[in-house]
Amino acid sequence: MARIVFAIGSILGGLAVALGAFGAHALRDQLSARQLEVFETGVRYQMYHALALLALAWAMSRWPQRRLETAAVLLIVGTIVFSGSLHLLALTDIRWLGMVTPIGGVTLILGWGFAAWRLFVADRGS
Repeated sequence: MARIVFAIGSILGGLAVALGAFGAHALRDQLSARQLEVFETGVRYQMYHALALLALAWAMSRWPQRRLETAAVLLIVGTIVFSGSLHLLALTDIRWLGMVTPIGGVTLILGWGFAAWRLFVADRGS
């Protein structure tokens, strides 16, 4: 599972670079300043969490008994929902997508929290 998480983190990171370049070059004259800011926020959080997934994959291989798979899934889903909704919101200006973004944010927070719990608190019960 650690290899899959590392691969997904690598894909999300590569896509973040591509989307960042796309936003900086192709979208600069197509979007308003606000839309471009929203798009860039999505790219930034996607890269942050791509790097987090690489670190989590390392932790999964280092401490397999910690069972970090749930944290990885939460971070993957949260990244796709959070960043994806921001990318789409900026590109399409479909306003209801802004209501989806917090769901992704909460999922990311849960992923971080679950990773911390499995690495620290779970020692007492596992």
